[in-house]
Amino acid sequence: MDTERKKLEKSLKPHWVWAIAFGSAIGWGAFVLPTDWISQAGPVGVVIGILLGAALMMIIGVSYGFLIEKFPVTGGEFAYAYIGFGRIFAFIAGWFLTLGYTCIVALNASALALLAKFLFPDFVRTGNLYTVAGYEVSIIQIAIASIALILFAFLNIRGASFSGQTQFVFSIILIIGIVLLAVGAIFSEGPSISNVQPMFSPDQSVIASILTILAIAPFAYVGFDNIPQAAEEFQFEAKKAFGLIIWSLVAAGLAYSAMIIITASSMPWQSLLVQIQETGSVWGTGDAIESYMGRIGVFVIAAAVTMGIFTGLNGFYLSASRLTFAMGRARILPEIFRKLHPEHHTPYVGILFTMALCLIAPWFGREALLWVVDMSSTGVAIAYFFCTATAYKFFRWSRNQPDGDFHKAVAPGRKLLSLIGMISAIGFLVLLLLPWSPASLGKESYIALGIWIVIGIVFYLLNAKRYNQISRKDMNYLILEKEEIQ
Repeated sequence: MDTERKKLEKSLKPHWVWAIAFGSAIGWGAFVLPTDWISQAGPVGVVIGILLGAALMMIIGVSYGFLIEKFPVTGGEFAYAYIGFGRIFAFIAGWFLTLGYTCIVALNASALALLAKFLFPDFVRTGNLYTVAGYEVSIIQIAIASIALILFAFLNIRGASFSGQTQFVFSIILIIGIVLLAVGAIFSEGPSISNVQPMFSPDQSVIASILTILAIAPFAYVGFDNIPQAAEEFQFEAKKAFGLIIWSLVAAGLAYSAMIIITASSMPWQSLLVQIQETGSVWGTGDAIESYMGRIGVFVIAAAVTMGIFTGLNGFYLSASRLTFAMGRARILPEIFRKLHPEHHTPYVGILFTMALCLIAPWFGREALLWVVDMSSTGVAIAYFFCTATAYKFFRWSRNQPDGDFHKAVAPGRKLLSLIGMISAIGFLVLLLLPWSPASLGKESYIALGIWIVIGIVFYLLNAKRYNQISRKDMNYLILEKEEIQ
């Protein structure tokens, strides 16, 4: 059995890695989704849910920080699920996470087409082809999304250091954009903090409002877990990763909250929602900004959301390709996925594979894509569970507890935090999958989830023989670059 293990180059600096996590977690969502979320929970309900979600992600981040320090390899949750639960569960975690990352790349590209539709509606409607779930699909939108997908694929092939540098620049411009929008809201005549009344949705209880938003935290903050995918390429000590995770989540939580308050304060938020419905607007947040800053405000938020889209495309191309590279290196994906570019030494096959899958998405329209993305939150929550559960197994409550499979450290505090992280991940899954939950997936998302599971079962059965023939010692080396798990 061939056990050659290709390695990625160490080229990422700490502030680039922070930008990969922060920019990926924010993406387009902070600028496109505020009015959708406000309609579900009310402005304060959204802010509380978002900040609680950040706190739970930080607790989950404790497990990530520990495992990155101990196992600084690419693959992230795929590697962690292998460490804690073996090969089958590693494949499950990797399979669902591949879907999640790929969907978010596709959704970021579609957000660019949505922005163009808002800024240049007549031009973008040129060449309307058909309608999917009430959403008009035009050849211009397909072209915009496709060009973005192709461009960022080739930028990522050029190298992780190039991706990291550009990601940091994009993130700084994004932050400047939010600050300018906030300054505009403070000094303009129209916006007022009194416009956030009522603070919660009048259609449901306060708890239901908060839980509705809390349930989407895995989707809202997915991106901080791009840090373990890049761990093999750190130019610095892996123990710094935990601090980068925490600061990326703090920045993301504040950015989301700022955009919610800015949007809701522009005018009475219930009036804003009625206006959006009556006009059939494709971008309610853009309408809110335009109401007090005019076309200058539209330019500022357009620049900020473009940076958010670019950081999302950049960050998730990086993560999706590293994940498929790690799975290829473990021989559960075809051999071609472990190839590195002869000049740039990047996992270019995974990048091109992600691009090819995502190029299908623009033809189905944004509404249909949202069904798949809603379902992908389930995959992310599953990945969080495996990470926290593996970290939980690494710690002991006391010296009297036996070691079990690992040489465990006595760390009751860390074990408690990993336990809370496990419970949080299970809670996210419950909120998403139980039909009577306020945040339950729609029928279309359940169907998409079922299809992905069936494809995964077929794929595993086709590759299982080779995957399971490799000895445990060799598999440890292929995934973790060490023959024993300590």
